[in-house]
Amino acid sequence: MDKPVNEREIALAVLLEVTENGKYSHIMLRDVLSKYQYLEKRERAFITRVVEGTLEHMIEIDYILDQFSKVKVKKMKPVIRGILRSAVYQMKYMDSVPDRAVCSESVKLAVRKGFSGLKGYVNGVLRSIARGVDSVQYPSEKMAELSVRYSCPEWIIRMWGRSYDRKVIETMLQEFQCEKRTPIRCCLHRNEPDILKKRLEREGVKVYPHPYLPYAFEISGYDHLEELEAFQDGSFTVQDVSSMLVGEIADPPQGARVIDVCAAPGGKALHAAEKLLLKGGGCGHVEARDLTEQKAELIRENIRRIGLPNISVLCRDASVPDEASGETADVVIADLPCSGLGVMGKKADLRYRASQEGIEELARLQRKILSCVQAFVKPGGVLLYSTCTVSPVENMENVQWFLEEYPEFALDDIADRLCPQLREYVAEKGCLQLLPGVHKSDGFFIARLVRGRGHER
Repeated sequence: MDKPVNEREIALAVLLEVTENGKYSHIMLRDVLSKYQYLEKRERAFITRVVEGTLEHMIEIDYILDQFSKVKVKKMKPVIRGILRSAVYQMKYMDSVPDRAVCSESVKLAVRKGFSGLKGYVNGVLRSIARGVDSVQYPSEKMAELSVRYSCPEWIIRMWGRSYDRKVIETMLQEFQCEKRTPIRCCLHRNEPDILKKRLEREGVKVYPHPYLPYAFEISGYDHLEELEAFQDGSFTVQDVSSMLVGEIADPPQGARVIDVCAAPGGKALHAAEKLLLKGGGCGHVEARDLTEQKAELIRENIRRIGLPNISVLCRDASVPDEASGETADVVIADLPCSGLGVMGKKADLRYRASQEGIEELARLQRKILSCVQAFVKPGGVLLYSTCTVSPVENMENVQWFLEEYPEFALDDIADRLCPQLREYVAEKGCLQLLPGVHKSDGFFIARLVRGRGHER
């Protein structure tokens, strides 16, 4: 007897929303897992792995399907395409699921979705793949082979090839497909890192210290993150170490005024507020801004949970000039909208959304925002520019453009603000490009720019 709720059918629904309707996988998964939180942990884990794994390996999966199916992937009906994609992922990458079970369940799913006339086709294609998947020949050309093997669009690999050698590129691609732990930051105004670690371990969580920062951890082995007592009382927040480094490099001075212009969901702004609180001197103040009321509310939710008194939220478009904020900030944090190519390991669908034209458009938006928010920086103040991408046009090229456009700013040496493991990677004194796999973090770019004290506006 079929179960009333079938995890394969749920996974298929999420995949179709992402691949056919343009929804974001991490948002869809979050909403679906919240809706079906009553399912057993292993069932929810199965849904997550099938969705994320199918998206991570989709170029390779489509390449395999095209070898065994007379109907090419692009010509398949969307539901059948989704069923076959998830089935190939299970057969190739999930040893715990027997191939015969994958075939059987995929046929049942096709029938349940109204495609009983295609059950023979689904069964035949999957049985052929089960017999021959290990003999599939990958492209002989190097860039094409990397694209298929690691399911990354070839244009992205070629773009990286202009800055990095093949070994570095393959290291990044391998890292994107590795299983990820959840990165967290200990909220130091609540507790010490050692105390948090012990609390989490008492709740059955596996805790791994991060080598870059003493208050950074990675965790695994929990069921519902939101049900952890240490999460509920604001003792930690989910944040990658690369994002934490923004706070370290910004290093707001005692009593400073900080403006975070694209702050949602608030990790960097809250980190800056915590640093100011711990320094004393009136605590300073952080103004966390973002474009929509929905994003502003995400920041407020985190403020309420973490409980910092020196941070406020403002709904404001960073690409529009704000004369009232001119030269009012000691530190401006500009973590700007970007292509997200540095976090493809966590948001696999980003690689399929990105395009060269889209990156160029984002670079123009970044320059527009930087042109507006640089005016907020006081003489002697800091502009901290960051993105979560590995795209030169959005990173170093933007910094070079900015320095030419605003010569009153200069790069400020950041080496002493970093752990010893990262100092050798500082470029132009004030810039850091983190690469997945090469560094123990997401792909991320940070530049610290200081406005001279003697400029005239």
